[in-house]
Amino acid sequence: MPSCAHLIRSALYRLCLAATLAATPVVAQNGDKPTNPPTGPAPAVAIGADLASQAGTTRLTLTLSRAVEARGFVMERPDRAVIDLPEVNFQLDSGAGRRREGVVQSFRYGLFAPGRSRVVIDLAAPAAIGRIETVTRARDGAVLLTIPLQRVEREAFRKAAAASDPAPAQARSAPPEPADQRPLIMVDAGHGGTDPGAIAVGGVFEKDIVFGFAQALVGKLEAGGRYRVRMTRDRDVFVPLAERVRIAREAKADLFVSIHADSISAAPQVRGATIYTNAEKATDIESAKLAERENRADAAAGADAAEAPPDIADILQELTLRETRGFSSGFARTLMGQLAPVMEMSAKPHREARFMVLRSPDVPSVLVELGYLSSKRDLEMLQSPEWRAGVTGSMAKAIDQFFGNHATLRPALITRRSAAVAPVLP
Repeated sequence: MPSCAHLIRSALYRLCLAATLAATPVVAQNGDKPTNPPTGPAPAVAIGADLASQAGTTRLTLTLSRAVEARGFVMERPDRAVIDLPEVNFQLDSGAGRRREGVVQSFRYGLFAPGRSRVVIDLAAPAAIGRIETVTRARDGAVLLTIPLQRVEREAFRKAAAASDPAPAQARSAPPEPADQRPLIMVDAGHGGTDPGAIAVGGVFEKDIVFGFAQALVGKLEAGGRYRVRMTRDRDVFVPLAERVRIAREAKADLFVSIHADSISAAPQVRGATIYTNAEKATDIESAKLAERENRADAAAGADAAEAPPDIADILQELTLRETRGFSSGFARTLMGQLAPVMEMSAKPHREARFMVLRSPDVPSVLVELGYLSSKRDLEMLQSPEWRAGVTGSMAKAIDQFFGNHATLRPALITRRSAAVAPVLP
């Protein structure tokens, strides 16, 4: 007799399969705002993922609602196998991808760029991708996409990785609105797509927590009418770190606010928010380690980090960078003053570290770690609509205060920005 779980999964698959037969409007990640309807068929739905090893080969099999084309390549440091797909609606169990099997340490999946999805397989040993096969299952019409992985010697793997061309099609920002002179606030929801960020014990992803918070902050700022507001990502899609900086600089943003949530599984008692600004030398070892983890986001998503080459800055550029960092620190202090009465703050609420996403030389930037997914109390608050409304309201007040205090100082930075558009400093 079929189990209850089996019946539920079968019913869910039939619903997902039926949903793909009609082109419905694409819904934003939080399910609130529909975007423009798609011009083609709805994305294929992935309803299952299975790992199995036999005769020295480890196979990852995805169960899909229809056939899709797949392209695979490998990457080194760390060792990964990457499978590029057209956009896929992943409806997998929350624990999918965490089980080790054969040469597979774990795997991640999600939207990588508009119209493109990606599966990133962390390898326990060097491996080659065999022939990817697609088979239609007779009993229900489901499509099985099988990715075989065979262990290989390090030198062969290194050559295969060097021959790969994994460069992604970058997400592009909308053109600026030159007629609107209101300050532009760029809200950056951390991680996304194939990069889930930190993961709570119950399977909650950082990328989902911070996206919901970022959308709430955008709504609060737009409701006030004082600012133009944009997001570096407006759905569950991967955006490289350097691309986030480029989007903000190209749009001539006046303030960049990156939203994150940390996790320390070894210390579940640690909790509270921390505001970070950029500096070559970290405030402490913990801040340096956090920046190092966040700076590996591109690798987690199966992309090469776009590390900019060192730049020899002239006096004008150096002054711009120095003033930008001053504005960043000033806003961090203002934000800290507004947040302290409405949320728990960490022992050192303002810290500095070398975050790639904060390295714009001409856009004041802060990174806000809202709390710890490893803390039960923080996680409960991070998921509370009431808490989120209060905190985003205080953040909006801090932004109002910042631009009110700096109304006469901002033109100097804007003038220097237009005079010398410097490349991103290392």
